[in-house]
Amino acid sequence: MKEKGHKIKKVQPGSIAEEMEIRPGDVLLEINGEEVEDVFDYQYMVQEEYIEVLIQKPSGEEWLLEIDKDYEEDLGIEFENGLMDDYRSCHNKCIFCFIDQMPKGMRDTLYFKDDDSRLSFLQGNYVTLTNMSEKDVNRIIKYHLSPINISFQTTNPELRCKMLHNRFAGEALKKVDRFYEAGIEMNGQIVLCKGINDGMELERSIEDLTKYLPYLKSVSVVPVGLSRFRDGLYPLEPFTKEDAKEVLAVIHKWQEKIFPEYGLHFIHASDEWYMLAEEELPEEDNYDGYLQYENGVGMIRMLLEEFDEAISELKEKKAHTGMAADISEDGEKRVVSSVTGLLAYPYIRHMADELCSLVPNLTIHVYPIRNDFFGERITVTGLLTGQDILAQLKGKELGEKLFLPENVLRSGERVLLDDLTVEDLIQTLQVPVDIVKSSGCDFVNAMLGIEN
Repeated sequence: MKEKGHKIKKVQPGSIAEEMEIRPGDVLLEINGEEVEDVFDYQYMVQEEYIEVLIQKPSGEEWLLEIDKDYEEDLGIEFENGLMDDYRSCHNKCIFCFIDQMPKGMRDTLYFKDDDSRLSFLQGNYVTLTNMSEKDVNRIIKYHLSPINISFQTTNPELRCKMLHNRFAGEALKKVDRFYEAGIEMNGQIVLCKGINDGMELERSIEDLTKYLPYLKSVSVVPVGLSRFRDGLYPLEPFTKEDAKEVLAVIHKWQEKIFPEYGLHFIHASDEWYMLAEEELPEEDNYDGYLQYENGVGMIRMLLEEFDEAISELKEKKAHTGMAADISEDGEKRVVSSVTGLLAYPYIRHMADELCSLVPNLTIHVYPIRNDFFGERITVTGLLTGQDILAQLKGKELGEKLFLPENVLRSGERVLLDDLTVEDLIQTLQVPVDIVKSSGCDFVNAMLGIEN
């Protein structure tokens, strides 16, 4: 049987919860006399200025707390289960699913396919709508929860059923109409598969999705990721340079059409398309505030903008002090190294070269890591494994420290995708290893040895 209530994991210092003597280990039973089903209910119930919260202490004693607060002010509680309910897995069999392309023997969590609308609201995950119940739709509208992130793939109902291998996938699109009518903000995603939902189908999808403006704020178009573990799966082909140019031409055409009316570019190509097409990245203004950043739309542009800002500050410091950074003026050398995926390598190499030209006694070795584990078609840094890094850095000049980008690690841990740890790399490579956050400023500071 499901346990009653929701166990509290953490209480924020200085919060209302701390003031009311709520502690980690306590259990939230009710708010305003009603049981809290999940995070949807909780977020809605705690908004009011006056609430009654029933807490159970580890001893079994129950406290009814009367709380006066500002409207929408948070209580400062984190729960052991962020959803406050069981996670819902995906029942589709999408022809492009990357999890189906994972080899056997990796940790169990890497094989879990989520399709939970609550994760869309909490963490920005994209959902297909096929696993969203009528109750979920009603609660999203009632609580006016947004944004909801939707994995469209296509607006052609029959094609969507085929791509998701789910006979209800086309019908699920009608839920978007309900969100639009209720004024719920949304973002969208199209995973493009060559010969399937590109070309005229992509044109159709974009045209159909513009009808949901202004509540549908953005839609990203990303190329399907193809690993080498595709035996028995739907036959998909990689995109070529010419394919990428055609995709970009379609997207740019629609951006030019939409922007004058809505002030949004709306439809966005992920960074991979520009690199594959060998075309210049758009300027920062084209990304509409980086609404699709987590889908790889504008990641490189933001990195370059932040780097340029950090370099400008460094040049200003050098002009005033004669020193470019915290590297001694007596000519002491600093030699460091960094790894990156093939996709971002040209940009990281450019940044390293510019920084070294400004700081002559600095040397940065940038090593592009080929993804032998998943296959060479996978070029993003976030899917690099420890074993590929170790194999390709063997015998290389690493200097006094090796830097890893933080997106190769499991969130909040020092563990890589294949369960090798940062400590494993340190022991094998016999060099200190540090982590670089994803901003251009962090890159500059890390390379120069400046503490943030």
